[in-house]
Amino acid sequence: MAKKTNLKAALRKRTGSGPLNQMRREGWIPSVIYGRGVSNLNLKVDAKTFQELLAHSTSESIVVNLQIEGEATRLAFVQSIQHDPISGSVLHADFRSIDEKTEITAHIPTHLHGESAGVKAGGVVEQYVHAIEITCLPNDLPEMIEVDISSLEVGSSLHIGELKLPAGVRATHAADVVVVHIGAPGAALSEAATATA
Repeated sequence: MAKKTNLKAALRKRTGSGPLNQMRREGWIPSVIYGRGVSNLNLKVDAKTFQELLAHSTSESIVVNLQIEGEATRLAFVQSIQHDPISGSVLHADFRSIDEKTEITAHIPTHLHGESAGVKAGGVVEQYVHAIEITCLPNDLPEMIEVDISSLEVGSSLHIGELKLPAGVRATHAADVVVVHIGAPGAALSEAATATA
């Protein structure tokens, strides 16, 4: 399961593009926290700390203990992050105030493991789903979804409905969505040749 990280935040009064850009130059990320039964709060979090948090996480679906200066610590889910399209730096973060009984929806990366019999026979691994949307309680949030491909032969596929998800985790995608397929030997080469012909 994913670990909850402590993240410090402070209240902010500044709004508008000019003041927010100045805040970013000062090393802060403008943020907001909202949720059922709580008032919205405009916040700022330390940019370096938040970037490090993202760098050590397998996805941006993160649960944090948000330590707001002058306020009580809140359990929060990183609902969305706005990135600069050129530099990739974080421009804004939305936090959703939750409790341990609040179900969350997250995109969790898949990790293939196991040695496929089809690959041993010369087949090619074709992964179609690299992240799965799931719902779960905060304490059940996994860091990644393990996908065992050891039973797959050439020409066979593994669907979302066949995955062994961690306890308390449900996939939101249709059960018949193909996660990974073992293609026939040389099929990828012949397709590439056809495409370039």
